[in-house]
Amino acid sequence: MRVAVAGVDSVVGRCAVPGLEAAGHDVVRLDRGVRSLFDVDATSAAMQGCDAIVNLSAQMPVGPSARWERSWRTHDLLRTEGVRNLVAAARAAGVRRVVQQSVSVVYADQAQDWVTEESPVCVTCATEPASVGELAVQDFASTCRSGVVLRMGLVLGDSSLSRWSLRAAAIGRPIGLGAPQGYVHVIHSDDVAGAIDAALTVPSGVYNVGAEPVLRADLVAGYATAAGRDRGTFAGPLMTRWGGKRLEPLARSLRVSSDRFSGRTGWAPRRDTFDAGWLDAARVPVPAAS
Repeated sequence: MRVAVAGVDSVVGRCAVPGLEAAGHDVVRLDRGVRSLFDVDATSAAMQGCDAIVNLSAQMPVGPSARWERSWRTHDLLRTEGVRNLVAAARAAGVRRVVQQSVSVVYADQAQDWVTEESPVCVTCATEPASVGELAVQDFASTCRSGVVLRMGLVLGDSSLSRWSLRAAAIGRPIGLGAPQGYVHVIHSDDVAGAIDAALTVPSGVYNVGAEPVLRADLVAGYATAAGRDRGTFAGPLMTRWGGKRLEPLARSLRVSSDRFSGRTGWAPRRDTFDAGWLDAARVPVPAAS
């Protein structure tokens, strides 16, 4: 297929584009920056002749800056106005399929229960931009067009989040959010490209995409092991409140099932169960002693 990709420089984009090319797709890179996504005419012209547009645009702040509302402005614009513009450009160009990468943290906390695509969502200031983008793609879908939303887990491995968390764990800073017995939905960076490829043929709809959910206690322990520490720590109530509303979704317990997506596409993660080895790609080399 001839596939236009927006967000080629995002974490997911850097993982997906080489894999799509290796799978034989003709990839058209739409942007190398943010501004181009807001020019509908130019974007429409760039995707002429494409079978699909895959939007992976994101600019999520990582680390202490994530608590500041201003740090999310670009990310929010990409997930709202950016998605609406891409959908409009796709219509104008006659593109028949839109694939939008979203996030599974839009779901409400479900404690120990399994989360499926029918589970309730919890829309807050933090998750509203993703929800707005999802609605734009769902409105695009019709009898002659396909709109696919992928609610992905946190991307671990070759990602800025993994690198920051590993550095924090190495110096003993708390990296765990929420209850230790809560669940996190995750996906390894090596499995992103295969999921995006599978989404090019799946019917319209919303799909969860990720590996087996991992207990937060096990995730924190994995980071500690990878960082060479005896144990990892969780943020306390004061630090959690300091993190603000933007970090609240990351503390939700989400035992997310990807069975629908796997059943309809045959996709399955090669890295299906989290362990410390997932973080090898995030390791920062330590200089040799002189």
